[in-house]
Amino acid sequence: MKRLLLVTILLSAALFTKAVAQDASIFPKGEISTADNHTGTIWLKELNEPDSNFNYSIAVATYAPGAKLDWHIHPAGQVLLITEGTGYYEEKGKPIQIVHKGDVIECLPGVAHWHGASPDKSFGYIAVTPTTKGKTIWLKRVTDEEYHSIK
Repeated sequence: MKRLLLVTILLSAALFTKAVAQDASIFPKGEISTADNHTGTIWLKELNEPDSNFNYSIAVATYAPGAKLDWHIHPAGQVLLITEGTGYYEEKGKPIQIVHKGDVIECLPGVAHWHGASPDKSFGYIAVTPTTKGKTIWLKRVTDEEYHSIK
């Protein structure tokens, strides 16, 4: 009986460790952002800087529940590869979309939008941002009314 209990405990621990390892991020979480373009806690890790060979940046962002970026525009667009959690994405004049791990969001060039974590879940993504037409243009803060307008 003791052997069976020990085998069950070891097997459970091995399966739990494997499940946790599958959810672990490939890239480091980064540093807490001190920029004045968001509300809540956001960790950011730049994975590359654009150069003469590659004119795009790649970054990992991780949001605490309820954290969100201000409204902004990417002149050349952006692609978000959602890696964890549940988040919100909204383009100006359209309803908020709920996004989940595995989703791909195409932020169209020149379109005002915001993205952030849902109120009760963290949220993360890898962002690929072309820099051919300039850097991100930051607009106004997302209001509480806008954030909670999800239908």
